[in-house]
Amino acid sequence: MGIRPDIHFTESNQITLLKGGEEFFPALINAIDSAQTEICLETYLFSNDSTGQLVKTALCRAAQRGVTVHVIVDWLGTGHQRSRELGNTLMAAGVHFRCFNPWFRRGIARTHRKLFVADRRIALIGGININNDFLAEGRRQSVLTFPRWDFSVEVAGPLVDEIHELMTIQWQRLGKFSWSTRLWMLKKKTKPVSSPQTPILACLAPRDNLFYRSTIQKAYLHAIGNARHRVLLATPYFAPSRKFRNALIEAAKRGVQVTLLIGYGDFALQDAVAHSYYPKLLKHGVRIVEYRKSQLHAKIAVVDHTWATIGSSNCDGLSLFINHEANILIRDVDFSGQLSLAILYAIAEGIAVNQTDYENIPWYRKCWYGGAFFLYSAIMRLIAVEGFM
Repeated sequence: MGIRPDIHFTESNQITLLKGGEEFFPALINAIDSAQTEICLETYLFSNDSTGQLVKTALCRAAQRGVTVHVIVDWLGTGHQRSRELGNTLMAAGVHFRCFNPWFRRGIARTHRKLFVADRRIALIGGININNDFLAEGRRQSVLTFPRWDFSVEVAGPLVDEIHELMTIQWQRLGKFSWSTRLWMLKKKTKPVSSPQTPILACLAPRDNLFYRSTIQKAYLHAIGNARHRVLLATPYFAPSRKFRNALIEAAKRGVQVTLLIGYGDFALQDAVAHSYYPKLLKHGVRIVEYRKSQLHAKIAVVDHTWATIGSSNCDGLSLFINHEANILIRDVDFSGQLSLAILYAIAEGIAVNQTDYENIPWYRKCWYGGAFFLYSAIMRLIAVEGFM
């Protein structure tokens, strides 16, 4: 089984926006409990908190009633000890478990994707890990006052088969895949939902280091390059390639309203790198807002009220050029409008960054921002030469 190096939009998809864990995890648990033949789950982080326990228990229940369950977690994101303990528990219940790239044996790439498929009929894709909404990720291991700001979507329709194929290939890459299991999966294959009530044009945009090396960045560049009215982009970490930054600037120059909603406070170095880009972006009319109400974890964008994306890919070098990622691209006015409202509401809660804020900053802050940019760009040049600068 192979993946084509091109991407394409499919019709007749039904897509439901899920905001935060409050909507995502009930949908996930329901899909697990309703599965009859097969479950596939791939995530970067699978925590040992109350939310992780609920999902783990649901997966074990599914395996014990005869559902074939495949789970992939990232070794770095989940942690060595946690991955081992989780794997032992799941496998004891009959779950098939694999850990992505332990001890960096296959290079530095991580699987940062958040994917789920049940019976090849229902899929979940977005930016939400298996962890509690109120426990901060990154260096801020603390309880959040407000839930983490993040999104996912539930998908039914022909796109589910593409998501399933992507996950199957990942599983095959991580170990030997018996012919009997392959035949079982083919035999148990169910037909995708063909007539949803709200058909939507959608496309799977993955990123890996074989066929899809720059798919997500190209999708962004195409959408931003053709923008005529508005670009809304939310990302926890903003450190994209020069080409990406220039696309935003050129859009602003031709009169497009470009607004960036950026996370703040997870990693000091990441914040400094983002701040090094602010003066030029602000100078050319790009609006920047920092979200400090809670931890911003969403990786979403809307362009011109008709194009939207949700997924796992941050707008930084690691996501765009190194890690395994997966976004969904959506062409639908109603869905784009729904996602736009969510972004605009968060922008209203954020803190706007003004150009004057950077005109008279102390010299040591300028040195810190410049040094952070130099260090980050040097690392990216070294490990992700293709397309970063």
